[in-house]
Amino acid sequence: MDFSKQNKAIVVFEDGSFYEGSAAGIVGTTSGEVCFNTGMTGYQEIFTDPSYFGQILVTTNVHIGNYGTKISDAESEKVQISGLICRNFTNDFSRHLADSDIQKYFETNNIVCIYDVDTRAIVKSIRDKGAMNCIISSEIFDKEVLLEKLSKVPSMEGLELASSVSTTEAYEMGDPSAGIRVAVMDFGTKRNILNSLIERGCFLKVFPAKTPAETVLGFNPDGFFLSNGPGDPAAMGYAVDAVKKMLATQKPIFGICLGHQILALANDIATYKMHHGHRGANHPVIHLITGKCEVTSQNHGFSVSEAEVLQKLDTIEITHRNLNDDTIEGIKMKNQPAFSVQYHPEANPGPHDSKYLFDDFVNLLKQSKNN
Repeated sequence: MDFSKQNKAIVVFEDGSFYEGSAAGIVGTTSGEVCFNTGMTGYQEIFTDPSYFGQILVTTNVHIGNYGTKISDAESEKVQISGLICRNFTNDFSRHLADSDIQKYFETNNIVCIYDVDTRAIVKSIRDKGAMNCIISSEIFDKEVLLEKLSKVPSMEGLELASSVSTTEAYEMGDPSAGIRVAVMDFGTKRNILNSLIERGCFLKVFPAKTPAETVLGFNPDGFFLSNGPGDPAAMGYAVDAVKKMLATQKPIFGICLGHQILALANDIATYKMHHGHRGANHPVIHLITGKCEVTSQNHGFSVSEAEVLQKLDTIEITHRNLNDDTIEGIKMKNQPAFSVQYHPEANPGPHDSKYLFDDFVNLLKQSKNN
């Protein structure tokens, strides 16, 4: 695509609303569930987060592309979003360390983008009406044809996507002579989560999402990490069954985002699809044990059932709550060293308020080894 020609693009939502704008990235058509992220920076980390697989992203920050892209900023091997909706898309970047402009980056990753649209109106619609599917095209401009295509796009509810973004082969990271061995269940993990564990002296073996628990236990880990990822956790019975067997070992377990939801399901606590989810680098969370507030990075469209957690307070403690809507953001088990949070303590992008959670996990691992 000749970016300078301001080619036309259109986005159509399942409620029938549509916006015409300019096209960037490749010429094509793409669809998925629409969501919005409120982060001011870190667009490349957001684009490459596997938790966004199958989703069309709306950025509330006006400028996208103004600092280019850099290979080392990616959180996975490729761009994971299905498409982008933004206000201003520019190739004029200011960072001298950048490897590429964003148009080339999107062309390399086969991403369709529409810009020059009213993202404020789109975000307001999502907030009012809830998550919905949409379709972007820079090659088809007949609204009825696009609506017909959109009608065939499945709902995110009930969709199992983790195995689509997980590694296909187990691999190891870190120093094999490190004193702590952690089995990582890759449901769509971000690179900085793995780096955060390695920096704290962990040797990791990363397993594909559908790896049987017996294979994971064969690694003889000191503990287990349950990663973030896309899709509906309730559709991941294979993961819930595996985590139940991990819990039976009484070894430490730490879950983030989708991993948090899987830990809840393994404790027979249901999850549900949220109205429009939490996504951004500025969500306030209170740590109920310390009373401290954390500004957190978040990306989730499902949550843990409050009613069902309250029925299990003899075995489950609520550790964190969202200060915007009071949803549960963290739990821990009372009878063994297992805990999880709904948000992203590794950030990238985002604040570092919650990095202590990795230290807590490593301390649990050390205590468990010494017992």
